Amino acid sequence: MRISTASVSEAMFRQIRELGSQQARLQNQVATGQRIFQPEDDPSAVGRVLNLQTEQRQLGQYARNADRAREIAQVSASGLQGLKKISDRATEIGTLGGGGATGPAALQAYAVEIDQLAEQALQGANARLGNDHLFGGTAVASPPFVATRDAAGRIVSIAYAGDAAAAAIPLSAHSSVAPTTGRATNAALAEFLGRLVSLRDALNQNSPAAVATAQTGLLATEDELVSAIAENGGVQTRIEAAQSTQKDLAVSLESLVSQETDADLPTTIVKLNQTQTAYQAALQSAASIMKISLLDYIH
Repeated sequence: MRISTASVSEAMFRQIRELGSQQARLQNQVATGQRIFQPEDDPSAVGRVLNLQTEQRQLGQYARNADRAREIAQVSASGLQGLKKISDRATEIGTLGGGGATGPAALQAYAVEIDQLAEQALQGANARLGNDHLFGGTAVASPPFVATRDAAGRIVSIAYAGDAAAAAIPLSAHSSVAPTTGRATNAALAEFLGRLVSLRDALNQNSPAAVATAQTGLLATEDELVSAIAENGGVQTRIEAAQSTQKDLAVSLESLVSQETDADLPTTIVKLNQTQTAYQAALQSAASIMKISLLDYIH
């Protein structure tokens, strides 16, 4: 059975096209270090890479969450430490003013200082990060501590206007953290602000008993502040541990993606050389066939 010259030529040209395409693909792999450019290059590997990339995007979001949570926790810690300093000075004044040996003028001076400390504490308790208030639970849009003032502008009382919830921020698919203060701490802050006002009034009234009562209350809320600062430290430790885990997982995912997509350069170069040799041989064969076909046509 005789095979037509046209059929032989068509098969040869098809082989040349395939070898040329393979050669171009291998050259691209050597140049870029990547072995996958189209889904058809390795459908199974492409599916695995897409899954890994989905995990990478999720991990990236958790990493951003952790950064935000750490920022909130750090600013909250700074605010609590500032309030603790105010508490330290207030309890010191309470000790000085409650002994009964201090004269009215000194008590009035202490009362003025406590009044300023109360204003400073109110500002600290209403601290914000960006547009969000820190010590109001999930009610972040408005100041959580609201002061009632007399005609002279002095604080008369302070009420808590936040809520009892604490916003949780996901750090992984299975864990989350609340970087802001909780209900107990926020309630303690409200009590602390109120006791500063009580201490000021007791000093103005030159009442050692009332000063002692306010002093006892301040010591109790100071313990709450110390506990809140310690709890905040634990939260920051959890966030740092999550960030460390996220970094390790990010490296692992990147390695897995590289294993699927990176070209094995030594092997790829060998294949490229083989393909180039086959391509050149095919071109030579095609040229010989075309020459024979032309002679047959002439004869």
